[in-house]
Amino acid sequence: MSIGNLPEDGNSPEDDRPSIGRALQQARISMGLTVDEVSSSTRVRTPIVRGIEQDDFSRCGGDVYARGHIRVLARAVGLDPESLIAQFDAEHGGRPAPTAPAPLFEAERIRPEPRRPNWTAAMVAAIVAVVGFVGFTLFRGGDGDGSSVAEDTTSPKPSASAPTNTAAPSKPATPHKPDPSDSAIAGVPADKVTVKLTAEGGQSWISAQDHNGRLIEEGVLREGDSKTFSDSRRIDLVLGNAGAIKLFVNGKEVKNVGTSGAVQRLSYTKGDPEAG
Repeated sequence: MSIGNLPEDGNSPEDDRPSIGRALQQARISMGLTVDEVSSSTRVRTPIVRGIEQDDFSRCGGDVYARGHIRVLARAVGLDPESLIAQFDAEHGGRPAPTAPAPLFEAERIRPEPRRPNWTAAMVAAIVAVVGFVGFTLFRGGDGDGSSVAEDTTSPKPSASAPTNTAAPSKPATPHKPDPSDSAIAGVPADKVTVKLTAEGGQSWISAQDHNGRLIEEGVLREGDSKTFSDSRRIDLVLGNAGAIKLFVNGKEVKNVGTSGAVQRLSYTKGDPEAG
């Protein structure tokens, strides 16, 4: 009896891949992040993060929530969430059938009717324009020769008693050119803190929170991509690979953000970042 082309140990190649929790844990450790840092950036509670890394999904509250937690954690540590979710579905009975979409005619029913053109307003505007043109023509006709009047008013003859000003005209003062750094700071709102991140030396995991601790953005910033964040008071940053990030705060570049592979935690407020 033939048993197919299985390896000698009887296991398929898929059996050799790490579990979902093991893959997430290894990726987190390679990025230099702790469980608490991943929990803070993803808003997934620490016990749930630890349970998922041990392949225990009982704290997630069901398969739907487990898929959502896996997706968020995978993005936070730079993994492809779709492959992990597919692995989860294969191990837990597959994905539930999608709900049928609503009929299209429901959307068509709520569309507003097109507005009809207002012909009355158009006719009134045309009459006003005609009356204005006729009145202007009559007014110009009663003024006589307008060219002689224009010549007399634009070329007045100098009076004999008027004193002659022989002083040389003074040169206008040269306007002060703003310093490039002053112009950059003036280009952003003064009542907010604005932060721009650009990945130039590779990709980096990033996290940004506002002054209330709410998450603005988290995930992997690919090389060549940029993100800009703004808040009325303060922005807190976590950079997983600080050496790859070019940082501008309130329009001014911040030098020496960090070395390659270093994790940096930064906070900025309104004004000059070096003064703050």
